[in-house]
Amino acid sequence: MPAEDPRTVRTRSRLRDALLAECAHRPLEKVSVSAVTTRAGVGRATFYLHYDDLRSLATDACAEIVRRAVDALHAWQDGDAPPTVPEGPPAALTAFFTEAAGHRALHRTLIRPGGSGPLGELLHRELRERSRSERERVGAPHADLAASAVAAAFTGVLADWLHGLIDAEPDVMARRMWSLLLAVHRAWPSARSGLGAGAAGIRRSP
Repeated sequence: MPAEDPRTVRTRSRLRDALLAECAHRPLEKVSVSAVTTRAGVGRATFYLHYDDLRSLATDACAEIVRRAVDALHAWQDGDAPPTVPEGPPAALTAFFTEAAGHRALHRTLIRPGGSGPLGELLHRELRERSRSERERVGAPHADLAASAVAAAFTGVLADWLHGLIDAEPDVMARRMWSLLLAVHRAWPSARSGLGAGAAGIRRSP
């Protein structure tokens, strides 16, 4: 796949940042294309070259955060040998929840309680694929089942937290989510990779 034009990358990045800045002060439905393009320093015609409307821009902006969330959950799994599971959540996961809290109003327009909506569907799809591939890499059983459980749990709990159905600060939410996902993985451990006491592809530190 050819590399994306650097100018396109820069323009999209400026539009995403501008939208997030606007949504820090008002809900998405009250943000205008003009306000976003003015803040980004681009014209309306340029905006419509890249996005159909503000909702498509919002989905793209949130997708960046989604990718960071998926990476945060797997960042410590680099390498071929089963790594040691951290005692607490990776720092990147806590940072993700902190950032999500800062853009809660925007996220709530794209992910509904329970995890439906465009952002929820994107998060579920990308997290499920990443979890499935990681379990297959270490030979853990029931990769499809575990991946679906992980994706559903993370997406649904995140959505309910964003909508105020779960009362917890970002750092507390990160710890609870980490414990939940480890419990899901431990339900189907891999004997080959020594996962009887840990999650798929990981082992607990002493």
